[in-house]
Amino acid sequence: MAQDTLDAVLEVQQVATARGSMAQRAQALLEPLHRLVPFEGHWLALLDPDKQTFAPLAIAGYDERCRRRLQGPEVVTDVELVGLDRRRQAICARDFPVPAQEVPTWADYLWPAGFRETLGVGLFTADDCYLGILGLHTDTPAHPTDAARDLIGLLAPVIAAALDPTRTLAAAARAMRGALGGGVLTRAGQVLPLTGLPGHRLLRPGSALLAVAARQVAGGVRYAAFLCPGPGGETGGDGLLWRATVLGCADEPPHFLCAVIVVSEAGPRRGLTGVELQVLGMLLVEWPDARIAAALGASRYQLADHIARAAARLGTADRGVALVRAFNQGLYIPPGLRDRA
Repeated sequence: MAQDTLDAVLEVQQVATARGSMAQRAQALLEPLHRLVPFEGHWLALLDPDKQTFAPLAIAGYDERCRRRLQGPEVVTDVELVGLDRRRQAICARDFPVPAQEVPTWADYLWPAGFRETLGVGLFTADDCYLGILGLHTDTPAHPTDAARDLIGLLAPVIAAALDPTRTLAAAARAMRGALGGGVLTRAGQVLPLTGLPGHRLLRPGSALLAVAARQVAGGVRYAAFLCPGPGGETGGDGLLWRATVLGCADEPPHFLCAVIVVSEAGPRRGLTGVELQVLGMLLVEWPDARIAAALGASRYQLADHIARAAARLGTADRGVALVRAFNQGLYIPPGLRDRA
């Protein structure tokens, strides 16, 4: 391998492990990639699962007509047509599995704009989850060469790791003690796989936990932990509970991610009963006592007893101190999850 090629490869690897935002890493990747392929247009984008469009992290070199096409829903169909949504080696237009003139994005937009060859490769996480695409376009059929195409194909996993929007949160999730499963919540309520952790039945579509987690981070909160009843809603006695930890995603490109949710073992609950955990959850969202009593079907005296017992189990007689301890220790069940009980 020539020295300049080796230097470019090493630089790609350095960028992949560098700190900074994902958009900054995307921009930093372009210089070493340009030394491998002298492209005139570049397109690094992640698939937005809510809108079924590609959200660009770095895009330049195209006229407005091409840019609209690359950011529209129609390009997703063309990506599927040439197989870039499946794990495979990088391909050029000369490698398309169908005639290039049958790929509208290439034939009707990029070719008329002056591009004569392309390099595309799908980006996948280490767990084979589809992230998005890298597209490089040149004004000559001489580039990319077969060697450059194949090399960038080999670098695709490194590039994908650099552009994984959940890589930091996923690492934190995997380090959590007793983690059983996890997922990434989008702003539209879909759950995407979380690298390194399996899914969990509490994260299936329609789960009450998804809406509660979204509310937890809606105001910019970056971390919350609480207890969650099992799918049957059991919370009394030795009823089944899990701990849900919610890590808010930064409001940066690609903007369609909301939070990472990790489900783990509940851990010690200091003797708090299911009802007491529910009461603490309602108090933490500032429900008035009358509303809590009505929700429980309890009298105000019974509610006062629940609160006093919960505070005692948390080592205090003060309601405010009890709520701080419950929040900090994740010993509460938020409203919305209680409705499943």
